[in-house]
Amino acid sequence: MTNQPQTCLHCGNDIKGRLDKKYCDDVCRNAWHNTQNKESAALIRGTNTILKKNRKILIDLNITGKQKVRKEDLLKKGFDFSFLTKIYKTQKGSTYYFCYEQGYLPLENDWYMLVVDQRT
Repeated sequence: MTNQPQTCLHCGNDIKGRLDKKYCDDVCRNAWHNTQNKESAALIRGTNTILKKNRKILIDLNITGKQKVRKEDLLKKGFDFSFLTKIYKTQKGSTYYFCYEQGYLPLENDWYMLVVDQRT
């Protein structure tokens, strides 16, 4: 085994201390991991942004806790139907879609019943 100095994976500086160290300090360790996780973190951050926006739209339109709205009204506010956190199917066959505790039930003719999940 040679005694060549190890170099930090992040900054490239020589590492002092144990032979199995990969980073010169905690700052470099955190920076290296942040760089490695940048793409997945951006994807998660983008998804969470859309989910939060959807939730806020549902809250803003659901004044009474159970409100009927048109699909057009949701779309005008920027609601994205492809992002949700859960789906709940009732015993009677109805399917509710949720962004956290705020949900909607598709009705006929592009109408939606907005609801709040009381089970959470």
